[in-house]
Amino acid sequence: MKILLIEDDAEAAQFAARGLKEAGHVVDLASRADDGEHLALEGHYDVFVVDRMLPGGDGLSIVKRARAAGVSTPVLFLTAMSAIGDRVDGLQAGADDYLVKPYAFSELLARVAALGRRAPALDMRDKLQAGDIEVDLGSRTARRSGIDLDLTPQEFRLLEFLVRHAGLVVTREMLLQKVWGFDFEPRANLIDAHMSRLRAKVDKPFGHERIQTARGTGYRLSDLD
Repeated sequence: MKILLIEDDAEAAQFAARGLKEAGHVVDLASRADDGEHLALEGHYDVFVVDRMLPGGDGLSIVKRARAAGVSTPVLFLTAMSAIGDRVDGLQAGADDYLVKPYAFSELLARVAALGRRAPALDMRDKLQAGDIEVDLGSRTARRSGIDLDLTPQEFRLLEFLVRHAGLVVTREMLLQKVWGFDFEPRANLIDAHMSRLRAKVDKPFGHERIQTARGTGYRLSDLD
């Protein structure tokens, strides 16, 4: 399953994300309420796992806005707020389950699996497109102008993220967190090195640059041919 984990405690987030990934799930991390809400409203997940207290907002607000926008993805609150009133507030906001910290990871895994079984079909298009670039999410392949691109799995994830945010500047920090799942850069120039290899496959053979550098910030995929 594809899971959105919204958690501001870096150690707790890495622990949960690592375990979920080892169980075979794909995990996106958000450490702030605004970032988490942005991803949640995209609706491209099977399950949301959400902390209550977050920088820039509250997990309750994220769930309420997602439900108001018609996002029906199952939600599990994972929080230290353990009072009966807190649980009631969470469920009334639109959550499907509530797990209190500290918790046994096996229970988190079981609850996520249970929510995944009742989840509606993933609200995700089979294919994403930006200009002449097409990303096939089912086969995990990509094409430009109808020509197959020979991408590694990591290059595919990087291109998928750029296509989802076509026309917008994505920062290196966003790429590290959403594509690699890091809250820090493990070595210098990780993003730039991967982007250089991706450009060699996506741009160089076609004579028209689609992946653009936003100096001092990150990158932007032009959605214009």
